[in-house]
Amino acid sequence: MKLYIAGPLFNPGERAFVDELADRLHAAGHECFVPHRQEFAPMNSATVFAVDSAGVHGADAMVAWLDGPMVDDGTACEIGIFSELVRTDSARYLGIVGLSMDWRVWRQRDAGGADGALNYFVAGAIERAGRIVWSIDDVVEVLAGWTPSEALT
Repeated sequence: MKLYIAGPLFNPGERAFVDELADRLHAAGHECFVPHRQEFAPMNSATVFAVDSAGVHGADAMVAWLDGPMVDDGTACEIGIFSELVRTDSARYLGIVGLSMDWRVWRQRDAGGADGALNYFVAGAIERAGRIVWSIDDVVEVLAGWTPSEALT
């Protein structure tokens, strides 16, 4: 399955985690589009949007890393775009797996309301098109069960 890996990429720690996630998913048999591994020339908003948008549109599913004080704004935009792709062509686009391993979200989850720690609009876009999960193992498990006819189960 072709995956678009969405998440913040602004420092070495963020890029290292996204690389680790992509490598784990690749080992599970998936082809991963990782934005910071792409060529951007020139590095400007038009080029970044063109390259990343092509990655979003070329993916079968999206894995979105949600950790941090709030969901990264670029990640939120990618989630919105992919959610609409799933809504308008669910035979082509399988869904979104939102990954949260952030203890701030877990505290809300354990108190009975995980989506309270995430922006409701972003959480709603993910949940309409897929699931929010709590570990990389969960991501692998969800993706293993998705086929075009079972994407939202």
